[in-house]
Amino acid sequence: MKAYVFPGQAAQFEGMGKAEYESSAEVRRLFERANELLGFRITEVMFAGSADDLKQTRVTQPAVFLHALARVALAGDAFQPDMVAGHSLGEFTALVAAGGLSFEDGLKLVRQRAEAMQSACEQQDGTMAAILGLEDAVVEEACREVEALVVPANYNCPGQLVISGTLAGVEQAVELLKERGAKRAIVLQVGGAFHSPLMQPAQDQLERAIAEVEFRPLHCPIYQNATARAEQDAETIRKNLIAQLTAPVRWTQTMQHMIRDGAAEFIEAGGTGKTLQGFVKKLDRRFPTSAL
Repeated sequence: MKAYVFPGQAAQFEGMGKAEYESSAEVRRLFERANELLGFRITEVMFAGSADDLKQTRVTQPAVFLHALARVALAGDAFQPDMVAGHSLGEFTALVAAGGLSFEDGLKLVRQRAEAMQSACEQQDGTMAAILGLEDAVVEEACREVEALVVPANYNCPGQLVISGTLAGVEQAVELLKERGAKRAIVLQVGGAFHSPLMQPAQDQLERAIAEVEFRPLHCPIYQNATARAEQDAETIRKNLIAQLTAPVRWTQTMQHMIRDGAAEFIEAGGTGKTLQGFVKKLDRRFPTSAL
């Protein structure tokens, strides 16, 4: 069984989408529709913008979403997923690719998600840190011991867990985890405390937007971040999508459940095509991976 996985923020790169745009009339139509819906020419930033330009939240999230769907469009009939999942933002891309959302509704939600997250970051300073080389349980315990707010945010793969919270909370947890044997504990250059309670204002805003869109029957199950379980029921998907902004991304558990349910091959769609493949290899090198 083929599992298609879609990357999230940080999968952007300079020139992304230009080759796809120039090689396919269908991709050109997709990108021009996005320019129209967003109200600015995101293609100009994607094709010619600097790395700093691409880091703007209002650009990054739609750009990663668009690039992945361009790869799906180029694949044509060869895109036949048995299951899909997306890392954070990538969950929205996966839903569109699997037929659960229209392109227009998916892009609308991605745009509103980016704006809501940016607003939440401006209301409350926060950050994230990648913790390498420790068991998840050790990191979870350290987060509980720190008085300031800090929580597990991204269970990326065995030995890599990202934490998120206030500046003080993350700083205290990083020092504690270094003492407990972390190989590395790196504060990330991000705009805020994603997938933590500090994103509650963004979640409230996105909940209203999600309530307004139509969810369609999926071509295959989607494994959602909040639960790591296969879902196809529209209302359950809607509920989990709302929870996603403050809940951790359970990616390690998602991969484990996909394998348990029969995944024999993982294909990463969009971005550099390397990050999610790497997570699979960290979990179990026996499974073949590729980029779409």
